[in-house]
Amino acid sequence: MGKKRKHDSSNEQSSTTIDTSKPTAIFKATSGRKWTVSIAVPGSIMANAQSRELQTILAGHIARALAVFCVDELVIFSDGQFTPPPSQNLSAQHSASPNLDQYTGFTHPNHFLAHILSYLECPANLRRTLFPRHPNLQHAGMLPSLDMPHHLKPQEYCRWREGVTGGSEKDAGRVVTHVQTGLKQDVHIEGEVAPGSRVTVDLQTKKAPDNGNEPIAGRAVAPSTPREKKGLYWGYSVRDAASLSAVLTECPFDGGYDLSIGTSERGKPVSEISADAGTTAGFKHMMIVYGGVAGLEVAVQADEELKKVGVEKPEELFDHWVNLVPGQGSRTIRTEEAVWVGLMGLRGVVERNVK
Repeated sequence: MGKKRKHDSSNEQSSTTIDTSKPTAIFKATSGRKWTVSIAVPGSIMANAQSRELQTILAGHIARALAVFCVDELVIFSDGQFTPPPSQNLSAQHSASPNLDQYTGFTHPNHFLAHILSYLECPANLRRTLFPRHPNLQHAGMLPSLDMPHHLKPQEYCRWREGVTGGSEKDAGRVVTHVQTGLKQDVHIEGEVAPGSRVTVDLQTKKAPDNGNEPIAGRAVAPSTPREKKGLYWGYSVRDAASLSAVLTECPFDGGYDLSIGTSERGKPVSEISADAGTTAGFKHMMIVYGGVAGLEVAVQADEELKKVGVEKPEELFDHWVNLVPGQGSRTIRTEEAVWVGLMGLRGVVERNVK
């Protein structure tokens, strides 16, 4: 007879006490991070969605990918493919100066996408002040939360918090500005900052304060500070680019993007790039560019600056030209799908940089 297995009651007990009803994944910072990951998408992808609800959902899919993969910057560029639907056609004069107070998903897709993504990135307690009621945000409440590290609850402590400025006053001979960060008390920072401004504050305390209404001392820092000092993922910035070339030439980081990747079904398999440690290791600022329905080729054709310098093919612009899904079964991969696939396919490149 075979031996009876000894019943391990401790394992049974531990498995029954695990609470899976709430998320348990918590971002764990290891060390300061100077390098960044950016992606760029054309605003014309909004034309794939035929209603306000679908346009909002499309933007939400992209926002979730940015948060899950810790993307630091999103660039929305014009690829020359957007034409307002017949019912939305504007006069030439009006097209040059669209009314941004109205719904812009059909008239100014770049603005709409930037508006939704900026709203979702902002901590919920600041949105009412920083984002007044607007038709673009009509269906934003149906989107899932991004739940990023800087979306802090009042009882959670973090050295840094996002806040919105209120009034200023003199305190002990110096000017201080009140900042509402979601804590019970205001945070005071030195200097005068215009009311209604979003700021990142460094709290001058090492634990969650619980001292009634006494203000908390803090100082304003750059939004990149939590990432650079402790490696915390602190959300993404949104940048608008007038063309494909502007995506690369208007880089906000010193030295520009030292690793650029363009995506196309005509590129080499992404697995080759992810495995090629020699050409992708040690980047400072990586940029991944996605095309719209017609690909990046049309963006090159519509770019007057590229024509001036004789660039005719998009692969000439990038360090790597990759195919995200070799042997794809569908004729097309939607851009919001490609964003997820690309960030996952290039995860090995990012992880090498972490190490």
